[in-house]
Amino acid sequence: MSLKAFRNFSQIVTLENAYKKDGRHLLPEDLSIIENASIVFDSEEIVWVGEDSAIPSEFQSVPFEDFTGKTLLPELVDSHTHLVFGGDRSSEYSMRLNGADYQAIANAGGGILSTMKATNESSADQLFEDAVARVERIYSYGVGTIEIKSGYGLNYEKEKECSLIIERLKDHFEGRVQISNTYMAAHAVPKEYKSSNDYINKVVIPLLKELSEIGVIDAVDIFHEEGYFDEVDTQQLFDVASFLNIPVKSHADEFKDNKGAILAVKNNALSTDHLLCTTEDGISALASSSTVATLLPGTGFFLGKPQADAEAFFKAGVKVAIASDYNPGSCHCDNVLLVASLAAPTYKMNIAQLWAAITMNAAHALNFKNQGALVSGLKPRFTIFDVDNIDKVTYHWGVNKCIR
Repeated sequence: MSLKAFRNFSQIVTLENAYKKDGRHLLPEDLSIIENASIVFDSEEIVWVGEDSAIPSEFQSVPFEDFTGKTLLPELVDSHTHLVFGGDRSSEYSMRLNGADYQAIANAGGGILSTMKATNESSADQLFEDAVARVERIYSYGVGTIEIKSGYGLNYEKEKECSLIIERLKDHFEGRVQISNTYMAAHAVPKEYKSSNDYINKVVIPLLKELSEIGVIDAVDIFHEEGYFDEVDTQQLFDVASFLNIPVKSHADEFKDNKGAILAVKNNALSTDHLLCTTEDGISALASSSTVATLLPGTGFFLGKPQADAEAFFKAGVKVAIASDYNPGSCHCDNVLLVASLAAPTYKMNIAQLWAAITMNAAHALNFKNQGALVSGLKPRFTIFDVDNIDKVTYHWGVNKCIR
């Protein structure tokens, strides 16, 4: 592979120490910043990173681009989005601000089932074009890896179509944006099914088996919450996914502590997400596991809910990621850096915890274990900001100009 070099950065934020600590118990110095730095890489891996003055002689003649005055970071990752959907639910936000609860919004024709209706009324091409525009906007913030979930078709044919649309997005953005395709037909239970398990057995599992045969699914997710899918449903789906050798994830403990985090750990989930109500036993289970706890502060802000007990997660040594949860109903914000920056004071995060949560730990939540830090041997996936130090990126809450 031919080598390339990016040279003369004011700072390279390597996260080397955070990588060695597996993203846990991080201190500010675990950002592992190198001043006046350069990086050498090929298309597959980072070959060398360090002070430009110390660049080895064998790399002195490598073709390079000059980035004087710029800052290099591991690539930003948004590890939880629902960006394939039809329709618009802006009126619901105003209703919510005016005091309407979920049931009042649903009675007025809103809620997730309204998105299901709009998604089913949209053509595949329209859903794809809308999703392309959303991915482009997210990419402009410096996010190079995005997870996209299905889950707004809620019937066999439309869920299949949405999963294939995500695969089209992968092809469309190949070489620019890395997309992870998460199957989440178990997002809600359509009214025509007599129970959640009826829907699981008639739609979710049969379609999962079909999609697995054509190899388009990177992970399986389920909304493990009271009124949606219970522990029996969740374990059944996880068992099928395990048989098919597909990693699992879950939405859990959002409305109450239903021990969803514990069930996710038991099943070696890549991540379990939301966790607004997870208590000590769930936090302890996560701390002793490889399962990433993905916190979604934007949803709490959007809905006016209390936030997750992030301090307890960090203190216990849980591996924590932050994602946008960009979706049409409960968090219509697609800028994960903005969301994380807003949450940082509330979560009492230090600077290394903040950046690891939206780079390395978020990548690991998607099973991308070979990225997230700028060290030799990992993939050369990074984000470049047009400022001369990381403090300025953090300070401006995600509005800095991103170069690539």
